[in-house]
Amino acid sequence: MKNYAEEKYADCPQIKQRVKNLRVGKQVIATPRVSVVIPAYNIASFVKETLDSVFAQTYNNFEVILINDGSKDTKDLLAALKPYFDRIVYAEQENLGASQARNTAICLAQGEYLAFLDGDDIWLPNFLLSQVEFLEKKNLDMVYCDAELFGEPLFEGERYTKTSPSHGAVTTETLISAECNVITSGTILKKDWVVRLNMFDTDLPRMQDFDLWYRLAKNGAHIGYQTDVLVRYRVRLNSLSGTNVERSFRNIRALNVIREKYGLSERENLVWSKQMLVYEAEYELEQGKFSLTRGDFLEAQAHIARANKYFRKPKLFLLMTLLKISPKLTLKLFKKFRPAEYSFIAPQKS
Repeated sequence: MKNYAEEKYADCPQIKQRVKNLRVGKQVIATPRVSVVIPAYNIASFVKETLDSVFAQTYNNFEVILINDGSKDTKDLLAALKPYFDRIVYAEQENLGASQARNTAICLAQGEYLAFLDGDDIWLPNFLLSQVEFLEKKNLDMVYCDAELFGEPLFEGERYTKTSPSHGAVTTETLISAECNVITSGTILKKDWVVRLNMFDTDLPRMQDFDLWYRLAKNGAHIGYQTDVLVRYRVRLNSLSGTNVERSFRNIRALNVIREKYGLSERENLVWSKQMLVYEAEYELEQGKFSLTRGDFLEAQAHIARANKYFRKPKLFLLMTLLKISPKLTLKLFKKFRPAEYSFIAPQKS
C-alpha cells in the first residue's frame, strides 16, 4: 500500500492553525447532531440558494460550517453571507483545495454526523430528516441519495443515477465497477469513521471523495443509499466536475490510484480490469466528440475508432463512416441533432 496524504483527525490542532478568520454565529447550536460541511471557492453567486436550502430543512438539529478556501470572489461572498453570519460557522484559509477545506471543517465540526454539501448545490427540504432517519433505521455508517441535475441544458432535469446508477450492496467491488456511484452533496456519514480512518486525501484533488468512500468500504463501513431525489446538483463547466473529457480521464485516474494506494484482492482486480476497459473506451469517445467540435476530423475518426473496438455500436460505425465521407457534414449534423451536447462541448475550444 502506498501512503498518500490523508490528513489525520489527530492533527486537527495543527490543521486549525491554517484558519485565518473564524466567526461563530450567535445562533449556532452548541451541541448539534449534524455538522453540515460546505467548502466555498468562487461560488458567491450561488451560495444564497445553497444556504437557503439548508435553513429550509424540516430537520433542525444541525450546524453549518462554511470554509472560504481562498476564494477570488471573497468580497462578493462576504456580502452574500452577511444575512447568515449569525447562523453559521465561517472560516477563511488560503486556497488549498476542496480536500483541505473539508478537512478544516471536519476539525471544527461538533456533530455526530457529517453532511457534505458543495456550495452551489441545493438540498430539498426533507434531505436531512430523510437521510438521518434512513441511516439510523438501517443501522448504517454512511448514506447517500439520488439527485436531480440542473444548470446545463444537456443535463437539465435528469436524475444523477441515469448515467451514474447505484445497484446492489455498496462494496469495494461495486465502487470500482461503478455499479454504485456516490454523490458527495447527498452524503451523510458518522464522524467517528473519519476520526478512525483519516479524513480526505490532500494529494487527490479531483477524487478525494471517491477515495474516502472506497476507504470506508474497504474497512467495513456499512454504506447504503436512498433512491429518492433529495438533492439538486448543479452542473457547471467551470466546476470541479469539468467537461466530459476531464471526467472520463478522472475515472481512469481514480482506478489507477485505488490499485496503487490500497492494493486489490483477486476479485477486485478482475472487476478493476473490466471497468478500466469501459473507462478507456469512454475517454476515447469523449475525445472523439471533442475533436469533432474543433474540426479536427482525422483525430475524431481515430478516437471514435478506438472507442468502438470496445463498444461495437452501430451508431458509432455510422459516425465513423460519415466522418470519412463528409466530415463537415458530420459536424453540421451533430450541431443540428445534438445541440445541447454540442453546446456543452464546444465552449472548451481553444
